[in-house]
Amino acid sequence: MRVTQKNLLNHRTKTPVPLTAMGFGAASLGNLYRAMTDAQARETVDAALNAGVGYFDTAPFYGLGLSEERIGKALAPHKDVVISTKVGRLLHDCPPAQATPEMYVDVPSRKITFDYTYDGIMRSFASSLNRLGSARPQILLLHDIDAGTHGKEKSDAHLRDLFDRGGYAALSELRENGDIAAIGAGVNDWKICEQLLGEADFDCFLLAGRYTLLEQEALDSFLPLCEARDVGIILGGPYNSGILATGAVAGARYNYEPAPPHILAKVQSIADICAAHNVPLIAAALQFVMGHPAIRSVIPGAANPAEIASNLAVFQTAIPAGLWSDLKSAGLVRADAPCPKE
Repeated sequence: MRVTQKNLLNHRTKTPVPLTAMGFGAASLGNLYRAMTDAQARETVDAALNAGVGYFDTAPFYGLGLSEERIGKALAPHKDVVISTKVGRLLHDCPPAQATPEMYVDVPSRKITFDYTYDGIMRSFASSLNRLGSARPQILLLHDIDAGTHGKEKSDAHLRDLFDRGGYAALSELRENGDIAAIGAGVNDWKICEQLLGEADFDCFLLAGRYTLLEQEALDSFLPLCEARDVGIILGGPYNSGILATGAVAGARYNYEPAPPHILAKVQSIADICAAHNVPLIAAALQFVMGHPAIRSVIPGAANPAEIASNLAVFQTAIPAGLWSDLKSAGLVRADAPCPKE
């Protein structure tokens, strides 16, 4: 069985940008936490393609360019797939002692600077095109412009660069010229997405981890606004960085930190109801997000073909409607959260 398709829109032209409902988050191809070979990266992408995945998300940050390079080589022959990449970080070759790989291992010796001005956006885009080769991105996302990444003072300065120093004008120009089909932002905070929508015209947002079985505050205002304006959401981090995949086990991580006791207890309660319906917790977590009409694609990561197969299996697990109603009755999921149909 192959994954289904939904569309983003370029709001200037009303041109659809097709996304498969399950996409591929390519941070792992940048050697996230552990190294893989180029051959292993190609095998993983090929497995996703064979499963019917037609949307791939990458970024300069992922492996300091390594993910983009591997995505470019693997997808060059596949002109019918959609690729998104990101702008905001510039990569500079440097001596190893000055490199900023963060959580990526065995990657090129490069350091990062942030730049959301007109020149920074254009330079970042040109560099991404060089790394991607003949595989061309259709979606361009501002990467990590939120206060959670930079702190409020620096985030505000980056927003001034975006709107007062030409950053948004660069995005708009690329979209108007047809270099990019859709523009948006890839962030970990729905509030900055709502703020961006109040300032300018965006087609989509890649929202990581802020609408899940554990977090539904985005229902208050942001997701209804996206639905009203037909702004598509690509959902990353559906497992809140792990705990909704592993369950409430020792060492479980919630939003990249050790899960606190109240989160462990809530996850265990959700898992108990899932078990009563013979549904794996991970399947409920992955499918729940697709119940909201604003969400066009969910992009779980994968580091090998076996994880691609596992993602596809849990995405296609049959889930009875009674599971969602029981979670709502127990107060574990908001009553106003749209859920997938049985």
